[in-house]
Amino acid sequence: MNNIPSVKLAIVAVSRDCFPIALSQTRRGKVAAACRKLGLNVVEIEATVENEKDALKALEEVKASGANALCVYLGNFGPEGPETILAQKFGAPVMFAAASEESQKDLMNGRGDAYCGMLNASYNIGLRHLKAYIPEYPVGTPDEVAEMVRDFIPVARALIGLSKLKIFTFGPRPFDFLACNAPIKALFDLGVEVQENSELDLYEHYKKFDGDSRLAAIQKDMEKELGGGNKMPGILPRLAQYELALTTWMEGNLGASEYGIFANKCWPAFQTTFKFVPCYVNGRLASRGIPVACETDIYGALSEYIATCATEKPATLLDINNSVPYDMIEANKKAVGGYAPHDLFMGFHCGNTAASCMKAPEMKYQLIMKRSLEPQGEPDITRGTLEGQIKAGDITLFRLQSWADSSLRAYVAEGEVLDIEPKSFGSIGVFAIPEMARFYRHVLVGKRYPHHAAIAFAHAGKALFDVFKLLGVEDVAYNQGAALPYEGENPFKK
Repeated sequence: MNNIPSVKLAIVAVSRDCFPIALSQTRRGKVAAACRKLGLNVVEIEATVENEKDALKALEEVKASGANALCVYLGNFGPEGPETILAQKFGAPVMFAAASEESQKDLMNGRGDAYCGMLNASYNIGLRHLKAYIPEYPVGTPDEVAEMVRDFIPVARALIGLSKLKIFTFGPRPFDFLACNAPIKALFDLGVEVQENSELDLYEHYKKFDGDSRLAAIQKDMEKELGGGNKMPGILPRLAQYELALTTWMEGNLGASEYGIFANKCWPAFQTTFKFVPCYVNGRLASRGIPVACETDIYGALSEYIATCATEKPATLLDINNSVPYDMIEANKKAVGGYAPHDLFMGFHCGNTAASCMKAPEMKYQLIMKRSLEPQGEPDITRGTLEGQIKAGDITLFRLQSWADSSLRAYVAEGEVLDIEPKSFGSIGVFAIPEMARFYRHVLVGKRYPHHAAIAFAHAGKALFDVFKLLGVEDVAYNQGAALPYEGENPFKK
């Protein structure tokens, strides 16, 4: 994927001047070695920070290394002022971690007191209004700190990506989908750029590529990807032209940004004007790290991009769509396992999910649109969906959303897609989330979230939760266990 950042992390040791500096330096070397054993791209900074001048020297070395993320490592107690000045002036994602003591045999001259130092560091982080990543338990052995670094990298990747992101939109939200409406001020507060355009802008740009010499190669790539699922080859030339239109628009309009994504209107006038359904192209771009959200869902596109950064895998946007019939559950007892019926639901969209995330995907037509636009005869302008059963495996269901007052809220829930044939159309799967019914009622319905959810094809809740905290999102909901009631949940329900 070339539309998400590559994280290069630097490790800087800090040392309070009344402690042996060698203690921090030696421990830093052990952490760096442990990181390399995990295959992490880290740079060990030679400058050790005891005072403010050291902080500036370390900062120069960090910048010269090309690092875009930083681990401030308290090998001993550490100087809370200089170490937080370093984090402040770095201006990119920073984590703090501290060394645990190594042996009962060396608790005189070899004791570092970094457990205590983290307390002072946290106070100074607050004084400087920094949003630093602090692991759940930030004190550890070299191997444990290396694992903390590994957890931090997807968080850093998402934060860097958002800071350099532009969202392109085409067209307003459809009238019947005002649920996707949200003010964009919060995006600018996050440092995300937004370029809003008309569908006419897109159509005019699309028409520029009539007969373009690059279309043949794009169509050939589509044919290769579809393989036996290429059931409607006649629609590929139009889809190839649309793909070229979107990618060239992004290339020509990124401006000061480095990464781009889309939130595009895709009905009701799209089919009658462009003469196809855009879903397959949306999924193809998602596979390259360029999500294209349906129905001009700006925060849906943003959520997909965060998922892509966190997992380095394609994401998708699905409707939290319909319940799973009891007879389907009965017929698939083995696949359902220990889940209760109300833990299950079907996630669906017209056909926008990347081919790599589905079993035996096929090119088809949008059934709902055909009912009104082409009720008789073979489908033509409603072709362009990629349909199939979403592959079984781990997923994270989540969304970041702005409210009318421009405040941000989010939810995160981990679960899985079950290997059950949905027996329906679109990009679709049977999803299982523990305690989904309560989560649906008290978070999704209770807090008035839209019907669109971003799907990360991995368990990414830990990283996403930390991303939201570092973005300043105060309300981050999750699917609570049966013993933990939601605010406002009726305690007398059966």
